[in-house]
Amino acid sequence: MSSPLSELQIGPHTVSPPVVLAPMAGITNAPFRTLCREFSGGRGLFVSEMITTRALVERDAKTMRLVHFDGTEKPRSIQLYGVDPVYTGRAARMIADEDLADHVDLNFGCPVPKVTRKGGGSALPYKRNLLRAILREAVAGAGGLPVTMKMRKGIDDDHLTYLDAGRIAVEEGVTAIALHGRTAAQHYGGTADWDAIARLKEHVPEIPVLGNGDIWSADDALRMVRETGCDGVVVGRGCLGRPWLFGDLVAAFEAGPGASYARPALKEVAGVMRRHAELLGQWLGDERRGVIDFRKHVPWYTKGFSVGKEVRHRMAMAGSLAELDDLLGTLDLDQPWPAGADGPRGRTAGRNKVVLPEGWLADPYENPRVDAAAELDTSGG
Repeated sequence: MSSPLSELQIGPHTVSPPVVLAPMAGITNAPFRTLCREFSGGRGLFVSEMITTRALVERDAKTMRLVHFDGTEKPRSIQLYGVDPVYTGRAARMIADEDLADHVDLNFGCPVPKVTRKGGGSALPYKRNLLRAILREAVAGAGGLPVTMKMRKGIDDDHLTYLDAGRIAVEEGVTAIALHGRTAAQHYGGTADWDAIARLKEHVPEIPVLGNGDIWSADDALRMVRETGCDGVVVGRGCLGRPWLFGDLVAAFEAGPGASYARPALKEVAGVMRRHAELLGQWLGDERRGVIDFRKHVPWYTKGFSVGKEVRHRMAMAGSLAELDDLLGTLDLDQPWPAGADGPRGRTAGRNKVVLPEGWLADPYENPRVDAAAELDTSGG
């Protein structure tokens, strides 16, 4: 069976297969992107962690490290988060003028309270005029660089925004839109609404629409494209502890369902774990910091394998590569890929209430006062 489509156009950049690594705070840094690119043979689009516009403009040291790409990353893709049109425009202009990246993505999908309570992330598209102003400044500032956006369906089922936001995006020159088929209130719980992705594609036929949500396997990606008509997929939690999923996605989009997918034994998984921790240490300039940063990945990599609670806990407390090596050496490395390990991973909890600025829902067209504190956090979430 042939693949439903083979490539995606983001401005001047051809993305083949039409697969994008979703920006994830604390996850999609340079080391993880390196692993994903290696497994995909460099094919696909791999987006940075979320970068706060003000932190970028003010050249915060942590932020400047996050926007560093090595010479093998093409195209270079930065996701910006901001609530102020002026700072967003300045950040986009800085990226273009200083050749920091080849593509700018805008974050209107983050559902975490520290972001939505200040009117950012998935809360922002409810304010239609503010969304329009941010998009206009971003596109103008980026010059010839393509600008895309990632969003959710809305704040909750009573305050859906994705169709209005999609039309505004087209009118303001956005190149493509990614839709996570959940509301902010759902957080990461429940089931992603792929029908909403199909409706958005019908609503904005002028530009590519990418689908996001509940892609746990390469066959899920093909099914999303088939069922929604979307132009590509954005993969987030499904690749946690599984950077080889991007190799599966290349195979799927080339050969269709039933392609040969990676099923690594624990020995192979342990090798990827070791390399991931080592890359983090090199990137951070400190082996211990790299191993500490790697700790959060341990449950994802070992999901489904017979590792043991005590060993898993000790690996999540390791402070050096030697200590990690010793612990990996105690495992039964001949274990095959476990049944069911391709399923959901990462956060799966929902939320019943979205934390918003006072009076946020009173008027969707009101121009709210921008909270300066919303952009004071350093980047990366």
